[in-house]
Amino acid sequence: MDLGSPEAVFAIASLVLLLSVIAVRLSRRFGTPTLLLYLGIGMVLGVDSLGIDLDNTLLTEHLGFVALVFILAEGGLTTRWENVRPALGLGISLATVSVVVSIAVAGAGVFLLMGFDWRTALLWGAVLSSTDAAAVFSVLRGVGVKPRISSALELESGLNDAPVVIAVVLLAGTSEITWLDPLLVVYELVAGAIIGAAIGFGGAWVMRREALPAAGLYPLATIALIGGAYAVGVFTHASGFLACYVAAVVLGNARVPHRSATLSFAEGLGWVAQIGLFVMLGLYVDPTSLLPALVPGLLIGLWVLLVARPLSVVAAALPFRLPWQEQVFLSWSGLRGAVPIVLAMIPLMNGMEYSNLLLDVIVVVVVTYTLLQGTTLPWVARTLGVVQSGQALEIQLEAAPLDEMNAHVLQVTIPDKSKMHGVYISQLRLPMPATISLLMRNGEPVHLNPNIRLQSGDQLLIVAPEPVRAATERRLRAVGRGGPLATWFGDRGDRAD
Repeated sequence: MDLGSPEAVFAIASLVLLLSVIAVRLSRRFGTPTLLLYLGIGMVLGVDSLGIDLDNTLLTEHLGFVALVFILAEGGLTTRWENVRPALGLGISLATVSVVVSIAVAGAGVFLLMGFDWRTALLWGAVLSSTDAAAVFSVLRGVGVKPRISSALELESGLNDAPVVIAVVLLAGTSEITWLDPLLVVYELVAGAIIGAAIGFGGAWVMRREALPAAGLYPLATIALIGGAYAVGVFTHASGFLACYVAAVVLGNARVPHRSATLSFAEGLGWVAQIGLFVMLGLYVDPTSLLPALVPGLLIGLWVLLVARPLSVVAAALPFRLPWQEQVFLSWSGLRGAVPIVLAMIPLMNGMEYSNLLLDVIVVVVVTYTLLQGTTLPWVARTLGVVQSGQALEIQLEAAPLDEMNAHVLQVTIPDKSKMHGVYISQLRLPMPATISLLMRNGEPVHLNPNIRLQSGDQLLIVAPEPVRAATERRLRAVGRGGPLATWFGDRGDRAD
């Protein structure tokens, strides 16, 4: 079979997705970070095993950036502003002050261990200094730590990509670094945040006022706005990643139509991006070249884990007077993932010395220490006492119960002049076991009881199992036309008008 043919590409992609879904199940059962399993799937499919060759550095970097945009979009859309607002200062400090300290300390460690010049050593430190949004979002939300800590870590992982990318690009270039470069970094970050906020608020305003012809278009429009924020940021020489994340946070907290469907779509897109990114990186990495990088990777990773990350957390948390237990947990939660591997493509594409070794070392660091940190994070949280008992870990609208019931959710809005106005809920007499799950009036939920009278403008959510769905719709049409006695007068709702 020609591996380059469209049917072969679809077959391989489908197989990879199925294997990745199974990997999610296995990782939940055994506590293994899912992302490493994706990386392993890519290596198995790679050139030294099944013969799928991916050796285009520029293409890998570009596809990696696209995947990171989708991952940041999912993270931003699911970030609740009321939860992260108390941790905003700490999160920003971790994404800025911590990054600077981490680059300096990690670079010093590389300088001492590897004997490189300072620019190359700081470049390696910069590549190692970004915590990964995909790794943090996938592992942290299942731990149940205190909201301030979890929110700060999520903000850090969403925001720190921007300054790290800028630092890597500067250090991987050939021009001399001057005193103007820090001002350039400040401009890119501030401009990126402004662009993201403007597109987020503007897009939400338009979507509230301009109805789209289909509900499924709202998730697509949201993702398009977030991707557009990234593009505008890059075109204006600002931080595209920061613009992307800020736009996603704004849109995720705005009152836009079909918000639940948008969040579900973004979550699925985030999973696809994570799977595709790690499988692609696994395809790119040559497993046979990892053995020479094993010792330097373990030593450098140990330096980052035990020295650079703790010092950077202490510096970032200094103004906030965090207890030492929380600072230790923040230090242990600096998960690395796909971002450092993608960033290592930049010096590799520029042809810098030691760039191939850098890529192999980064893979060793990511695999070893993500496995170590990801599997021990719940135990560390419990030991340090940063778990908040009784906390809801995640609040989502899931379709699984409806699938088990083979049921549908029907949304009904009572129009003006409808005979349903003034009808008691008990008079609806919906076919069993259909039931009203929610009544909204003037934007507020109403406590359900049989004596509530429906009004024009009310919105109902009705759960109707498939066997009685048609009968439920007929009963609603009949009551809307003829009132509670519609069946008595012969209207059984069979007419569609």
